[in-house]
Amino acid sequence: MRCFSSKSMEVKRFSKNDSGFVCAHCGRSVLPLGYTSRDHCPFCLWSLHVDVNPGDRANTCGGEMEPISCLPDAKKGYIIVYRCTKCGELHRNRAAHEATVQPDSKRLLIALTARPIVD
Repeated sequence: MRCFSSKSMEVKRFSKNDSGFVCAHCGRSVLPLGYTSRDHCPFCLWSLHVDVNPGDRANTCGGEMEPISCLPDAKKGYIIVYRCTKCGELHRNRAAHEATVQPDSKRLLIALTARPIVD
């Protein structure tokens, strides 16, 4: 018999919500990716704390998510680490640096890899 913690039994729910938006941080227009839910600006990499599960837009915090670090991942590319400027929650998200529509700034991603994650 296997024992599972409640954390390991949680299932991530994904809701495709691939709509364009205007970045709350830099004010630039961001286009949909066309294949997944874009949740951050490709120009400044900032995001909004609006999801409980990817794409659901169910989080009521609404704070700006500052990109604080970036982790290279052999399978997923770059993983951006965010900290909410309102509530302090940390969040990770895969970068869209290889997207055909407004790819994430590789210059900013690489610069973030030099920054350690400080809790």
